[in-house]
Amino acid sequence: MIADSVLLPQEDKMHETAWMTLDVLGRRPMTRRQALALLGASLTAPLFSGCATSPVTGETIFVGMSEAQEISLDRQLAPQQFSQDLGPIPQASVNAYVSEVGARVHAVSHRPSLPYSYRGLNANYLNAYTFPAGSVGVTRALLVRLDDEAQLAAVLGHEIGHVNARHSAQQQAKAMLAQVALTALDAATSRSDWGQWLVQGGAVGASALLASYSREQEREADYLGQRYMVLAGYPASAMVRLHQVLLEEEKTRPGLIETMFSTHPLTQERIQRAQWLAETEFADGERFPVQRERFMDRTAPLRTLRPTIERCGRGEEAMGEKKLTEAEQHFREAVKLTPDDYAANVRLAQTLLARGRLDEARAYAEHARSVYPQEAQAHKVLAATALQQRRFDEALVALETYDRLLPGDTGITFLRGVSLEGLGRRQEAARLYADVLQRTGGRGQAAAYARQRLRQWGYLR
Repeated sequence: MIADSVLLPQEDKMHETAWMTLDVLGRRPMTRRQALALLGASLTAPLFSGCATSPVTGETIFVGMSEAQEISLDRQLAPQQFSQDLGPIPQASVNAYVSEVGARVHAVSHRPSLPYSYRGLNANYLNAYTFPAGSVGVTRALLVRLDDEAQLAAVLGHEIGHVNARHSAQQQAKAMLAQVALTALDAATSRSDWGQWLVQGGAVGASALLASYSREQEREADYLGQRYMVLAGYPASAMVRLHQVLLEEEKTRPGLIETMFSTHPLTQERIQRAQWLAETEFADGERFPVQRERFMDRTAPLRTLRPTIERCGRGEEAMGEKKLTEAEQHFREAVKLTPDDYAANVRLAQTLLARGRLDEARAYAEHARSVYPQEAQAHKVLAATALQQRRFDEALVALETYDRLLPGDTGITFLRGVSLEGLGRRQEAARLYADVLQRTGGRGQAAAYARQRLRQWGYLR
């Protein structure tokens, strides 16, 4: 990422961000890289500091925030990441089932009163993650790979363990200390190529919003997860079987599981320790059923989509490897299998957008929007195609819808200003540019362009 700097209008040099915006508003069409890069993610978050007592060990740990702040940060970050993973799965009965199992496990945890929530996500890579106050997401690719309810309890118990030991709060507070604000146009000027941008956009790979844990934190979460599982009536050995599933996937398709290993490092020592605990401290739990029949019955609506999910996963692997022709083929196969699958349509639209086939991209994004209007990413793709084609009225509608669904994205605010400027609505654009300056503290390329315009228009001296 290009370092932040303050740019003045009279300077001869202007960062690529400003030129990209001038291309949108001027006669030259944007390049495909520019159009997509303009729609990267953004986040502005407060800094926290301080120590707290671990509810698990009673030891003093650096957390960086109070429990109230954990809840606030959770509410800010979780919706952004869940949308990057294309929102909750539409199979409401499966989401309800995941929530039932989660509630059964967190009820016996050290912090049962937190506002836990659980959802399956439309993502096609294997992962599960949580935010500080217990907003837990499990990707549909992982859900269809599990064999029974006990393994699902192992997944959720592990994430609840991170919450109870305050690992999520610790790691995400550190991330906030290192990086106060990200804006869409800072990411856009990183000179990344298509494959890298698509990874940053949430197709594959770990988001900057996700916590990455140490091996010691992973071991503690395993231990807590196994303890909670047994208290909730599941055998602790399901944690071992879960690890074995992940290792098998890593051997056969390493790209599909890359994100989970980057956020949850898995080692042979962890597996051996989980096995030892299942045979010793938690051995009494081995009499509990794994509830395979109930799991198969309750997840059946999602498991019917496994071929579609697998093709989407292969498409996302190809995207990450910059193989856009191959990615398009996989996504087209997924759409053919399940024409109304939101994830397949969005990913195909993104791939077509990256290849410059704007009308086709728009068609698939519009279909995705029609089947899942309350999820934000299809609106973002529509905004990208409209901006590239200088259809500023359509871009503005899509960006305003995105902002209603996921408020607070500084990059989206900036692009709304760009669209208003393109429509000749200068006063409204100026208000949004001023908002961008305030949110970013005047830092970054988006702020530099906003400042330049405000000075040109006489709003700033």
